[in-house]
Amino acid sequence: MDPMPAATELAPTRGLPWTKLAIAIAVLAAVGVALWQFGPSIQAWFSQALEWIQGLGPWGPIIFIVLYILNTVLFLPGSILTLGAGIIFGVFAGAFYVVIGATIGANLAFLIGRYIARDRVARLIAGNRKFAAIDRAIAQEGWKIVGLIRLSPAFPFNVLNYMLGLTRVSFTDNIIGTFGIVPGTFMYVYIGSLFGSLATVMSDETQTLSTEQQTAQWIVRIVGLIATIAVTVYVTKIARKALNEVVEDEMPEAQPNPPMISSEP
Repeated sequence: MDPMPAATELAPTRGLPWTKLAIAIAVLAAVGVALWQFGPSIQAWFSQALEWIQGLGPWGPIIFIVLYILNTVLFLPGSILTLGAGIIFGVFAGAFYVVIGATIGANLAFLIGRYIARDRVARLIAGNRKFAAIDRAIAQEGWKIVGLIRLSPAFPFNVLNYMLGLTRVSFTDNIIGTFGIVPGTFMYVYIGSLFGSLATVMSDETQTLSTEQQTAQWIVRIVGLIATIAVTVYVTKIARKALNEVVEDEMPEAQPNPPMISSEP
């Protein structure tokens, strides 16, 4: 495969976080309109999926976590599963199951990158001076830098799991730092829970509520969504800024071909 493209380097933060917030809300609104427009067919598909997973009883969360672990190790996008967790399990339980699955999967990939696929991963990131700088920072700060990387999407999540296996971070510090995914996870699960609420509204389960009560419920949900996205964007911006400062401090000492990408574990 070709070396890691320049897109994986830490790009400077551009634009206001509120612009991203507006885009996220617009996308959610568009999806909501589409869901209302094509409600019957979409509702039928969701109902079948929900019935199957929920019908598993106590095995449902376990199967979901196993699927998320496999999804992470196999480089598959996790956003669909994360949204689905909100639909199936609700906000807090869904976020909890996603974090468990993502953390286990991320650290399995970390071990694979360190001990099994080291040569292949090393070729992917050879010459990436910014990642070399991050490695030097990790050697000093450990889980703190890993946490900042998780908060700031400097590298794709599934790729980063393998890349961290080549750094000097300990396995324990990597586990702790992986919990930096919590804010972003909570946001996606919250959005998924709103999709689940839309499916409920389209069913007969809300007929006992008055129009005013349903409106009040949705006002609370939308305000909660806006607040969740705003906090996530703000935290991400702070993390990116802090990580960029760390990289800038370490860049003069980083070498184009650092020892961390050698074939020796």
